Amino acid sequence: MGKGKRYETEGQLNYQKVFAVIIAIVVIVMFIFIIKGVFSSTEATNENYEYFALYASNKWGVINQEGNIVIEPSYQEMIIIPDKTKDIFLCMYNINEETGEYETKALNSKNEEIFTDYEQIEVLENFDNNNNIWLEEGILRVKKNGKYGLIDLDGKEILPCEYDEITTLKGIENSLILTKDGKKGLANNKGNIIIEPLYKEIINLGETYKEGYITINEQDKYGLISTTKKQILENKFDEIKQIYLNNYYIVKENGVDKIINSSGEQILENLVNQVQSPTQRGFIIKENDLYGEVNSSGEKLIESKYQDLKEIKEGIYLAKQNDKYGIIDIHENIKVPFEYTEIAYNDKANLFIAEDINYNTSIFDQDYNKKIEGVLTELNTEKSYIRMRINDEYKYYNFNCEEKPNTEILTDNTLFLSKKDGKYGYVDKKGNVVVEYIYDDATEQNEYGFVAVKKDGLWGSLNSEGKEIIEPKYNLENNLLINFIGKWHLGEDLNMNYYCEK
Repeated sequence: MGKGKRYETEGQLNYQKVFAVIIAIVVIVMFIFIIKGVFSSTEATNENYEYFALYASNKWGVINQEGNIVIEPSYQEMIIIPDKTKDIFLCMYNINEETGEYETKALNSKNEEIFTDYEQIEVLENFDNNNNIWLEEGILRVKKNGKYGLIDLDGKEILPCEYDEITTLKGIENSLILTKDGKKGLANNKGNIIIEPLYKEIINLGETYKEGYITINEQDKYGLISTTKKQILENKFDEIKQIYLNNYYIVKENGVDKIINSSGEQILENLVNQVQSPTQRGFIIKENDLYGEVNSSGEKLIESKYQDLKEIKEGIYLAKQNDKYGIIDIHENIKVPFEYTEIAYNDKANLFIAEDINYNTSIFDQDYNKKIEGVLTELNTEKSYIRMRINDEYKYYNFNCEEKPNTEILTDNTLFLSKKDGKYGYVDKKGNVVVEYIYDDATEQNEYGFVAVKKDGLWGSLNSEGKEIIEPKYNLENNLLINFIGKWHLGEDLNMNYYCEK
């Protein structure tokens, strides 16, 4: 019986197995590259970028914190960035100058349109008495079917589009006026309704939302509601004055001014028109254009003899005499002499900051000892340091007023400003010279790694390695703050917070 033919394997390759192994290796390699690509993509996606409005070539765009253009300058109106840590950019276009009508859209960092369900998307601007502008945090006003609502910065609806208008309560954060069917209510920035739309008008009682809100009904009667929705005073008064007095209120009832508590009990009948502000012991009053202090029974605690008087911490008063400010205690002992045009207390630093007529700053500690003199350039409560310019040099101090080297204060920096023979340069953490001493003026490294340098009256920028990004070419004499991101410098109007090139 003949034998069947067998394949000879000894000394020869099994090509089927070889091909199988090769294919397996290729698959594994591809898998590795895919996984690597996924992680690389994830890392890129999760990189913490910050964004800023850019003005270049008479158009508006967006840059990131590296100075790279994210949205090309192509818009006529400034692009608004509600939160610099999120890639949400609000653009206004198709503006009709005659009618005031315009269109809006939101873009992300890929120049893709987002939040497309709405006819209009806008930030809510607010401003204080000094016209300092801020944006209400974490929210956008949106319009749908002709009605307004609110979304958060992730696009989640937090207040339905059912209001005729949504505006800010001027000067008061976290307080949004809602108008519906001709009546007004109030919500906070989380979309919680504090006051239902039932009133003719809503105004603030004090200087923050925490003091509560005065409501005016259709009969022009005044009441008071707290930020926790509690009805403090019924709508039965002819007026409630916008003066916060802790648990007391200045009201007008039947044509008579009164100071009452939430139970309606009356105090200080003879001084009602003189009360200015509360203190821990009672009230600041004003008599014949001079200020003093009384307790809740009307007893004089400090005679009315000061041009100004405010309690800046418990038992400590900012006072003004002969057109100069000083600090006194409850016994009118002078703690800081009456020598200054302005004095402020920083509670986080527990320091008193006094400025004289020549804009020089004196810093007093909690025991009212003068510790530092110079020109204050920064008081950073987040990192707990003070930066002063003293005899044309920058010096750093902690909140104990102890001088510290900038390498100890600015721990995240790679470059540190240094001065030698009247010129500025930069050193590293070990004191090695990185940038030669060739500049007439310079700034410390900002949080994005850039420094500004001045030479022959013009400003430019260096990167975190001390390499020149843009040669000194900009005259920035009108800029209150000198700051660069890449080749772009901060604009003159700090309220707008944009970068540009001149």
